[in-house]
Amino acid sequence: MMKKQWLMLIAAAMLVLGGCQNNDSASEPASVTPSQHEQAADDSDKNMDQMDEMHHSGSGEVPAGLKEAANPAFKVGSQAIIEAGHMKGMKGAKATIVGAYDTTAYAVSYTPTTGGPKVTNHKWVIHEEIENAGAEPFKPGDEVVLEADHMPGMKGAKATIDSAEKTTVYMVDYEPTTGGDPVKNHMWVTGSELSAAK
Repeated sequence: MMKKQWLMLIAAAMLVLGGCQNNDSASEPASVTPSQHEQAADDSDKNMDQMDEMHHSGSGEVPAGLKEAANPAFKVGSQAIIEAGHMKGMKGAKATIVGAYDTTAYAVSYTPTTGGPKVTNHKWVIHEEIENAGAEPFKPGDEVVLEADHMPGMKGAKATIDSAEKTTVYMVDYEPTTGGDPVKNHMWVTGSELSAAK
């Protein structure tokens, strides 16, 4: 009888200890997993690193069917200050407006065709830079194929539309605030990302 009680006691003790070990190992990953806020910051840093690989200067060649803006807020040849920080050295840079076009601008998320991490909320790809774009603009959540070639692995990538904005987009020349070569024919900056040069 005594032997049976001892066996039950030992079995109970093992269960309790086993439970503790499971709880410890279950709680361990939680303590090393970054919070969602930290993860978002990491994603933002990754996106900034990927933006640095952007083709800063372009040929100035615009997609077929893109219409020049009839009455842009910033005239071609005028100067403006870039308020957006798509890439290092962009925010606060003085820009010269090279072209102004009326279109729909999209923020998109996609996985580069060259591999590597997913790019989220990339700004901007315009309607005319999307494969089989019809007359109607795409909506958030739509899946598309990119024809834009702003960054390595972008052209031909499958993307999801994050946001859509009917607006005037500008092609600009600017000198990075971080120094280095002037950027020519950069695509794209929206009117809300520019302010009048003082």
